Amino acid sequence: MPERYRSIIDVHVILPRGEKILLLERRNTGYCDGMLHLPSGHLDEGEPIPHGAAREAREEVGVDIDPADLGLVAVVHHRQREDLARVGMFFLAEKWSGEPVVAEPDKAGELVWADPRALPSNTIPYPAEGIRAWVSGDRFVLHGWSAA
Repeated sequence: MPERYRSIIDVHVILPRGEKILLLERRNTGYCDGMLHLPSGHLDEGEPIPHGAAREAREEVGVDIDPADLGLVAVVHHRQREDLARVGMFFLAEKWSGEPVVAEPDKAGELVWADPRALPSNTIPYPAEGIRAWVSGDRFVLHGWSAA
């Protein structure tokens, strides 16, 4: 009998300020270095999804978010490569405390406040898809899957 399908769960946090959202430049990670991404990461074992999102925001940009203040705005089933798919949970932070900073300077460069309707060209396609889904009101999208 084949093993039951398992997927990595990613958590992404959209931090709005006025009409813009926060992105950070990846650096020294080996994945899309020099490109922009939301504060994000993967869910840890035994961790509730909103808690993982709040943890990642704290670790990456130094802001504190109560998990109850996160609203799920989009889900992206992302096929990273033929043998690896991920499920991205995109949350909107309704409020947070602290001023965003580069909290992991060994993994990130500058912070960028960007218009979610006109993302910079160097935004990683996977999070860009989740941001576009949020902006358009789509709650679920596929990314990287070929049409059947």
